[in-house]
Amino acid sequence: MPLTTPSNARPVLAMAALLTGVFLPPLDYFIVNLALPSIQTGLKTTAAQVQLIISAYALAYAVVLITGGRLGDLYGRKRIFMLGMAGFILSSALCGWAMNGTALIVGRTVQGVTAALITPQVLATIRTVFPAKAQSRLMGAYGFVFGLSSIVGQIGGGALIDLHPLGLGWRAVFLVNLPVGLLALVGAWRFVPENRPAQGAYIDLAGMLVLTMSLMLLIEPIISGRELGWPAWTILCLIASLPSFAMLLWVERRVRRNGQAPLVDLLLLRRPVVAGGLLIAFFFYSISVFFLTYGIFLQRGLGWSPFQSGLGIAPYGLGYVVGPLGTPWLARRVGDRLLPLGLGLMAGAFALVTWRLGGVPAPDAVMVAGLFAAGIGQGMTLPSLQRIVLADVAPHQAGLVAGTMVAVLYLGAAFSAAGIGGVFFTVLGHGRSARAYTHALQMALAPMVGALLVGLVLSLWLLARQSGFGPGWIGRSVPRHCPGSSE
Repeated sequence: MPLTTPSNARPVLAMAALLTGVFLPPLDYFIVNLALPSIQTGLKTTAAQVQLIISAYALAYAVVLITGGRLGDLYGRKRIFMLGMAGFILSSALCGWAMNGTALIVGRTVQGVTAALITPQVLATIRTVFPAKAQSRLMGAYGFVFGLSSIVGQIGGGALIDLHPLGLGWRAVFLVNLPVGLLALVGAWRFVPENRPAQGAYIDLAGMLVLTMSLMLLIEPIISGRELGWPAWTILCLIASLPSFAMLLWVERRVRRNGQAPLVDLLLLRRPVVAGGLLIAFFFYSISVFFLTYGIFLQRGLGWSPFQSGLGIAPYGLGYVVGPLGTPWLARRVGDRLLPLGLGLMAGAFALVTWRLGGVPAPDAVMVAGLFAAGIGQGMTLPSLQRIVLADVAPHQAGLVAGTMVAVLYLGAAFSAAGIGGVFFTVLGHGRSARAYTHALQMALAPMVGALLVGLVLSLWLLARQSGFGPGWIGRSVPRHCPGSSE
């Protein structure tokens, strides 16, 4: 499928605009988490509204990701990126000037939808516009910016709340998105080349509706179930998601039989790299439970302030920044072995942290080193996984696969928070001492390390499955999809 790529495109400025867009969604996630107590005090919100401030964004983001990626494939990735960025700016302004909890929840929902339009376009544009030899370096830059955003969100969020710039208080955590978003919007308009199909686009409305319903039935109870004590409606939604996904399969097969393009191309799941990569992504993002439980451990268990807690998690974020910087250099030398190396480093580093928690009353140099190494491992793993999977699909499917991968990452995070997070709170019980929080954190990190080891085994299987068994198979690279070929 031909791409419209202007000859005068400026790659560095185009990538800067795209990466500015990458910076915003994780920044918004980390900053808002630290601002919740101030928001609750300032708007006098209920506990249920506070939960919706987080879950409304998360649900909208996860549900729309696959559709957002497909819209970019069909109508142009630059166009959808700019539409999403404009919406993100406007919704951030709505959140920043919200006068009550309801308005803030509405703004957060729109933020989630528009963020889901932004993210897949960046990965798909890297895959389709930039030359193959530059993609490893650009995926590393993607990981670097994502890691930097997490650090700025954790430390900067606490600083904004403590400093009250211009008397804005908690509103500053939303309004800071405006100047950053405007830079990304103008940069995309000026420098990012459009890449879209030459033929007319078809949108699978039936598939979009059923997919949205299916994801809502699955993800909403996972997000809200633990906090609400798993009421009956959460169990019923999870059960109802099974026939809903079965209906999605039926609808998409019918669309394909009619000679039209389905929203979700099920044939992609027959590709071992795509199917295996999505499964690895699910287990890999079990690490989200670390951010949930470690922050609680620092603040409630050790009595640290939000700003101190941000500094406490910063070694991990610093490693996440450093990891992608070495990814292109390592990828040239070890190829796709970088993926299991990153997963193995994460599993080993988190195992070290889990063991060390039993011997010290507070984080020490060994734990800091472990967190730093785990961050490096994540910074190596995520860009490598995205590069391997996206390189295996045709350009016109890059947006769909990018959106699906991010959605599966989020789904893994949601399951981890509900399942492994449940272990943390069950073990903690009514304990309030530092020792009780430490023990609960150890019990939660242990299954998380197990999930990372499963991802490691799957990554080794994936490379073996694609390269063929035999001496030296693990050093070979995964075969790539030939440009211009069709499924």
